[in-house]
Amino acid sequence: MRFVSWNVNGLRACAGKGEFDKAFTALDADFFCLQETKMQPGQLDLEYLGYTSYWNSAEKKGYSGTAIYSRHEPLSVTYGIGIPEHDTEGRVITLEMPDFFLVCVYTPNSQDGLRRLDYRMTWEDAFKEYLLGLKARKEVVVCGDLNVAHQEIDIKNPQSNRRNAGFTDEERSKFSELLQSGFIDTWRHQHPDEVKYSWWSYRFNARANNAGWRIDYFLVSEGLKDKIAGTEIHNEIFGSDHCPVELVLDV
Repeated sequence: MRFVSWNVNGLRACAGKGEFDKAFTALDADFFCLQETKMQPGQLDLEYLGYTSYWNSAEKKGYSGTAIYSRHEPLSVTYGIGIPEHDTEGRVITLEMPDFFLVCVYTPNSQDGLRRLDYRMTWEDAFKEYLLGLKARKEVVVCGDLNVAHQEIDIKNPQSNRRNAGFTDEERSKFSELLQSGFIDTWRHQHPDEVKYSWWSYRFNARANNAGWRIDYFLVSEGLKDKIAGTEIHNEIFGSDHCPVELVLDV
């Protein structure tokens, strides 16, 4: 099965450029997961033959939001993580499949001045507990913009970003805790020493200079480790400040 995840930074804008349709068709995924859709139901009619789509929009218009296009009918669909404090921004969709749960997530950004770091820490603990609850039932695939560059290899300029949102010690430690609880960073598992990024600032010609961050991930529970058949970061695809990431599983 082929899984793709992409923070589209506004699906209407990405689709309007023609880039989304082109990428969707070319990547030919079984599951195509989106973050930062920035839209409400009915604002865009974008359906594809053979796929059913599931949407979780933020209460605040033009903000956050997630979606999944699936070729396979799920046993059940869950929106959010069941905690009201965390479920107003459309950040999580979970599809229960026969052999695994697929979780699409858009992790909150700690924002300039780290003004939302405390909330981010609360979110991290709640989201980990949510995943562990799923993992107790069956295997789990987690994908999305996790808004953290885990290691120095995952960011172009680690020293100058040490206290910036997405590369604080606190955020990196929470990501380490999640992995230690029984999850695998699939890209780093297959590419232990390769430098490749999935997000570039729109400022300072960052993408042209490849001054990027790897903050978009596929994680799998440890029981799926031997099923990892391929991983990719599609930095050749434009249309957003992020590029799509991919996982192929033998399931």
